Amino acid sequence: MNSSVLIESFAEFAKFKNIDRPTMMRILEDVFRTMIRKKWGTDENFDIILNVEKGDLEIWRNREIVDDNSEDIWDTDKISLTDARKIEPDFEVGEEVSEEVKLEDFGRRAVLTARQTLIQRIKDMEKELLFQKYKDLVGEIISGEVYQVWNREVLLLDQDENELLIPKAEQIPKDRYRKGDVVRAVVQRVEIVNGNPKIILSRTSPTFLERLFENEVPEIFDGLIAIKKIVREPGERAKVAVESFDDRIDPVGACVGMKGSRIHSIVRELENENIDVINFTENLELYIQRALSPAKITSMKIDDENKRVSVFLKPDQVSLAIGKGGQNIKLASRLVDMEIDVFRESESYEEDISLEEFTDEIEDWVIAELRRIGLDTAKSVLAISKEDLLRRTELEEETIDDVLSILREELEEEDNQ
Repeated sequence: MNSSVLIESFAEFAKFKNIDRPTMMRILEDVFRTMIRKKWGTDENFDIILNVEKGDLEIWRNREIVDDNSEDIWDTDKISLTDARKIEPDFEVGEEVSEEVKLEDFGRRAVLTARQTLIQRIKDMEKELLFQKYKDLVGEIISGEVYQVWNREVLLLDQDENELLIPKAEQIPKDRYRKGDVVRAVVQRVEIVNGNPKIILSRTSPTFLERLFENEVPEIFDGLIAIKKIVREPGERAKVAVESFDDRIDPVGACVGMKGSRIHSIVRELENENIDVINFTENLELYIQRALSPAKITSMKIDDENKRVSVFLKPDQVSLAIGKGGQNIKLASRLVDMEIDVFRESESYEEDISLEEFTDEIEDWVIAELRRIGLDTAKSVLAISKEDLLRRTELEEETIDDVLSILREELEEEDNQ
């Protein structure tokens, strides 16, 4: 393989991989200098002249002429007078000889190794460029086309056919993917695994919802409205606290849009996730009231030291405060960064049964533990998911299962009477 074939094939490969000319030249010179060092031990007295467009390569070895009996005659940058005069008969001691080295002088194996090294260097650089590109895009929304769907993750391809992954944990539960679908997601993180960049996307991250709002609400993009905090149960419900820096702009109205025009597209993107937009305030009581919307709170007691708040509501507001599967109260607690306990105001409520009525079937300490988190009736307990009860109480799973079974059975009997 001569130098022109080697350089032309490398240049073509580099252009296909979108490697710029200066980088291509640097890689070529680095590889040739490595070849020189392997053969002569140093590359300090060598000049390399490249012309990628023409496929030309010139390597010149520069040596100082010394007397045949000189002690320096074995140095790599020296040449004996006798050997120098074989190149040019009128050379004298002290002059410099520049001798061209042909690629063939390195041997066939060295040239093939150089070719493989050049290709590998380009591939490594391509990986590095990909890593840096997506590292700079972390937190930004990108689009990809679904290429393959597996049980644990979905493989997308970007416009340059780079591989992107959405793990199961980063997918909205209601998401359904088919090959060829165009999917939007936020770049969650970029890792190096076995020398290759691994790009992880997310559709469940609060950042994804934040970027969607930035795209749909110009006031957020322009900095007139700030998103203070986002909490999500992906695909089910989200709460977004917003604040306006302009008294003339209603932040909630701006985010929702005329007849919901702005928020509707976001809701559709998130598989009909129910989004509550809340006006942020430094007034903690008011903030908690807004966070528990649509429930209306009668009163509350805030324990700053233990970061807990007890809210009192009328019986018909308790289920609204708790929400389906406890979602509303769970998200409100995360939004205000406090544990919220809901208490029903004492009021006759014929459709429900007080936990005190179950003392013959449920131990007192279990009832006391449920009352501690604001649950004092059968329906208020059944409105909370078992997972939430496990998280918010000190009760064991078996105990909770027994309690739920007893309460359900009693309410079914009441309904049948």
